[in-house]
Amino acid sequence: MTPASFQRGIAAGILSALVVIGTGPAALAQAQRSTRSTPAKPAAKPAPAKPSATKTTPAKPAAAAAAAGAAAAVAAKPARATSPGGSLVTSYGDWEVYMAQSGRSKICYALSRPKDWSPKNVTRDPAYLFVSFRPAENVKNEVAFEFGFTAKENGPAEVSVGNTSYALLAKATNAWLKNPAEEGQAIATMAKSGTMTVKSQSARGSNLTDRYSLNGFSKALEHARKECAS
Repeated sequence: MTPASFQRGIAAGILSALVVIGTGPAALAQAQRSTRSTPAKPAAKPAPAKPSATKTTPAKPAAAAAAAGAAAAVAAKPARATSPGGSLVTSYGDWEVYMAQSGRSKICYALSRPKDWSPKNVTRDPAYLFVSFRPAENVKNEVAFEFGFTAKENGPAEVSVGNTSYALLAKATNAWLKNPAEEGQAIATMAKSGTMTVKSQSARGSNLTDRYSLNGFSKALEHARKECAS
């Protein structure tokens, strides 16, 4: 049997790959961060004998490249580009069903986005809640989160649904239930509840709260399960 820690390492790669595959706001923000970071780390300070040439000449192509990259990303963004990857199959209430396939390997998942979050003034990428099925790895009902920011390592993170709270294990921008054995109970509780609240802390120390609607969750989950069963 594959250790849970190893499976989750693979899952982190899959979620990261799905975000990169997408052409929505998350991918755009990532592209914009990349273009901004390049000129922020010059190889050396400008030579004092040529201040104007060294300061203005490199800045123009860097700014132009950043603007061109951002413009290209915006132009490539389709009208409905809010998923982290895969193809939209259908939707139920506040939940959607996606499927991605590489060769014979399928990934099927039910997905939702926060209906509300706080604080509103924190800059972050889009957040998502997934429940995934990966038959090739014998993974089912895996509850996972994309925070949209880098979480504090070993920082506080938990999800509350109904009258029950579950500790989360955060890794970079992703998180899972800390105890995988609780996934079945969490899924059952989600099916009977109306909302889910996720509390976490960013690497910069900001405390964030996301609130998800569970309207349509049960039907979306069942549809995702059937997509990966065929």
